[in-house]
Amino acid sequence: MWHRQCPAGTWEVARQLPHPALRPGVLQYRGFRMDLGGPRRRLELPSGSITIVFNFGERLHVTCASSGRVLASSSAPVVAGMLTRPSIGEHSGRLYGMEVALQPWAAFRLFDTPLREIADAMAPAAPILGARGQLLSDALADAPGWPERFALLDTALRHWTDTGAVPCARTIHAWEQLRASGGTMPVRELATLTGWGERHLERRFLEQIGLTPKGTARVLRLRRALALMADGTSPADVAMGCRFYDQAHFNREFKAMTGQAPLRFMALRALTRSGPPAVDRLEGELTSAVLDA
Repeated sequence: MWHRQCPAGTWEVARQLPHPALRPGVLQYRGFRMDLGGPRRRLELPSGSITIVFNFGERLHVTCASSGRVLASSSAPVVAGMLTRPSIGEHSGRLYGMEVALQPWAAFRLFDTPLREIADAMAPAAPILGARGQLLSDALADAPGWPERFALLDTALRHWTDTGAVPCARTIHAWEQLRASGGTMPVRELATLTGWGERHLERRFLEQIGLTPKGTARVLRLRRALALMADGTSPADVAMGCRFYDQAHFNREFKAMTGQAPLRFMALRALTRSGPPAVDRLEGELTSAVLDA
């Protein structure tokens, strides 16, 4: 378990990998507790994963960064589907809870729900998980510490996996190939790889990933671009490495999916803010930036 906390007690963050039996479908557990003394706003980018958020009594308000549409405003558990647009998460400065990050096909298995129903959206967990979601949230809130909470998640998710839907092996393989290519594999080639037609591949992706193969590829290409930028690669070289038509195409696509120009986003990341020094939801990935309150 990885755990960091502020000496003054204003924040703490804990992370742990799930039980090996849940990997690679369940990516990570993350626990957080903050009391920052003032409101907090974070820009959240499409991550290529699906997230369950358990709040322990504090309200989290999430809006679409481009339209202002409210995606979630709740202290109850919520589920974030595959997103292609940026969102802004806001809270009072006090937040306490946990997140579970899932590969999309693993979310399909746990939820036993077509993922197109939560694509580009956040939804209350209750209609998706039933009573078990709130029961687990209550148990997590009552547990004495992070190790006990992570153990509860392992137990619950292993049971949910055993009783959930079985994702198609060819869909998983197509997802992994598209992810390995950084979203650059042509859809026609991906369909040929599975032995399906493009329309059938699209139906499978909408059901078990949440987005079409083309929409999924956009997110995965953004993820590759962000990884290259984190290593100091220039926008021009990122555009070439991720097979955008040119740098202008990359800049337009990046802004459409993050709300920021590439260099502006990296500048936001570099600003010193109060709270935990690591703001990303997933270990080793650029997913977030803290905004002015």
